Amino acid sequence: MQEKKEISKKGLKSKKIFLVCSLIVLFLVFLICDLLIIRHLTARQIDDVNPSILCGENRIASSSTLMIVPIFNGISIADNMTWCNSILSLNKTLGMHGVYHTYNEFLELRNESYISRGMDEFKKCFGYYPEYFEAPQLALSSENVKILEEMGFDIRGWLYMITHKVYHCQDTGIFAINFGKIKITNRFIDFV
Repeated sequence: MQEKKEISKKGLKSKKIFLVCSLIVLFLVFLICDLLIIRHLTARQIDDVNPSILCGENRIASSSTLMIVPIFNGISIADNMTWCNSILSLNKTLGMHGVYHTYNEFLELRNESYISRGMDEFKKCFGYYPEYFEAPQLALSSENVKILEEMGFDIRGWLYMITHKVYHCQDTGIFAINFGKIKITNRFIDFV
């Protein structure tokens, strides 16, 4: 009789474990499907927008937000007012994508003066200061988050990347997959 009780308890425990695991799997499937639907319905963004960085016109046209690199390779966007006016005429939401767009630029502590340099070039180009900020490679220290928030920025990071389709002008970024000379970054983002 004791053996039957132990077998019955083990069977009940196995059923509970199976039920919990099944619920977790269903929740994850629902979450993934929900995220995919959200990503297809939310606004699209393109990063690395700068006159010195090649960017497909179709990708820019299909994106509602353009994340601008204010100074790239030492050249300010304000040095090309034709480009500035062209971007403004698209009537898109514009944000600042780093200042110089160097690797891990905002993992190093940056002060207000450093950030203001990019903001000033942005304003010279577009006539207003940016409201949105996204760090290059999404690499952003907690100290810099505090500084940027104190300067009034709405910071876009990983959560935004997960819930929105975020493209890159030169098909680079965290989803860059190289097969020889073929890169499928933006194609992958289109799919998911």
